[in-house]
Amino acid sequence: MTGSPSDSPIRFGGSDESERPLGRSILRGMLNRCPRCGTGKLFRAFLKPVDRCAVCDENISHQRADDLPPYLVILVLGHLIVGGYMLTDMTFKLPLWAHLAIWAPITIIAALAIIQPIKGGVIGLQWALRMHGFGGHDDTPEEWDQGNGRS
Repeated sequence: MTGSPSDSPIRFGGSDESERPLGRSILRGMLNRCPRCGTGKLFRAFLKPVDRCAVCDENISHQRADDLPPYLVILVLGHLIVGGYMLTDMTFKLPLWAHLAIWAPITIIAALAIIQPIKGGVIGLQWALRMHGFGGHDDTPEEWDQGNGRS
């Protein structure tokens, strides 16, 4: 018995993991929505994520966005604000205090405006890649990772 080339291969022990598209998960997080269902709220306060999604009951409490969102804010705003400052300085000859009066508030307002969407996107990224407990595996450090107690 030979099979025809059009027969699909038999796969044993199929994966029970659901598909988690990366782009969709990041976009849902950036829109302040649960990366799994896209309906539930992701944040209960400005930068404090909910423990569980109210709609799909996805556990979000173990996310670890940590310092990545501020670094990304600095990276994005650093390029935009410095570029804007340099273009403005080449076009208009303003004193330093005027530039400070213009660019300091723009920087602060822009940073506050984009920190939450960036943190949501990082949470969505972690969920899509099954990082930090989102994949159902234990995420505690291994014994060798704890150090040997010596300095």
